[in-house]
Amino acid sequence: MSNTPLSGALLDDNTVAALVTQGAAMSSYVIALPQVLAAAAEDLTGIGSAVTAANATAANSTTSLAVAAGDEVSAAISALFGSYALEYQAVSGQVAQFHEQFVRAVASGGLMYSTAEATNAGVLQPILDLINLPTNVLFGRPLIGNGTDGAPGTGQAGGPAGFLIGNGGNGGSGGIGQAGGPGGDSGLLFGNGGAGGAAGPALRARWARPVGAAGPVGSWAGLADPAGPAGRAGTAVSTRPGAPAGWVVPAASPGRCC
Repeated sequence: MSNTPLSGALLDDNTVAALVTQGAAMSSYVIALPQVLAAAAEDLTGIGSAVTAANATAANSTTSLAVAAGDEVSAAISALFGSYALEYQAVSGQVAQFHEQFVRAVASGGLMYSTAEATNAGVLQPILDLINLPTNVLFGRPLIGNGTDGAPGTGQAGGPAGFLIGNGGNGGSGGIGQAGGPGGDSGLLFGNGGAGGAAGPALRARWARPVGAAGPVGSWAGLADPAGPAGRAGTAVSTRPGAPAGWVVPAASPGRCC
């Protein structure tokens, strides 16, 4: 086993975490979402379990090879391949332990990101409230922030984002025979228009309601983000025999920004 690449002492958790941190530091730009890291940790756990189970299944058939014949050559070949299998099992055991440490590092990293986000939100929220106070008082709209989504089943329009930065809220889905709500305005500098809400079910196939309009696009100095998509068309609740196919009114054109 002295010639195997992974022979020697295993890396401790601190070393594994340091390697992960160094790898992240070498990345040019990284966006870490706690929920994505948690999902990745679960996927990695499943991969490790599958590999461990496969190794255990193959252990008996590879480490104890039957001798092909009674001569010394056959016995030597069987022993040689058996020794390779034993070395593989030893190395795979080390890899499994390293994999487990890596999974713990990813999971703990996601927890740290989540904790940091919660801490930052608590610290920065009073400052953001202070920044948004003047425009909220004068116009009922913040300077920075995302718009609220329209309530489902109401056809309510999505709320506008902040004047400068933010995504418009998504339009609410329509009720029976009601159009979906339009998406909210995006911010002037950065942001996406909210998605139009889905049209509600039509009472008759030929009375299909129009889809919700796409949210307007935020644009300034050539910086434009795409408008939100239009909502899907409503479906018919009931039809009469021989009734013509339902029709859908095109989505309304985007409104003004901000």
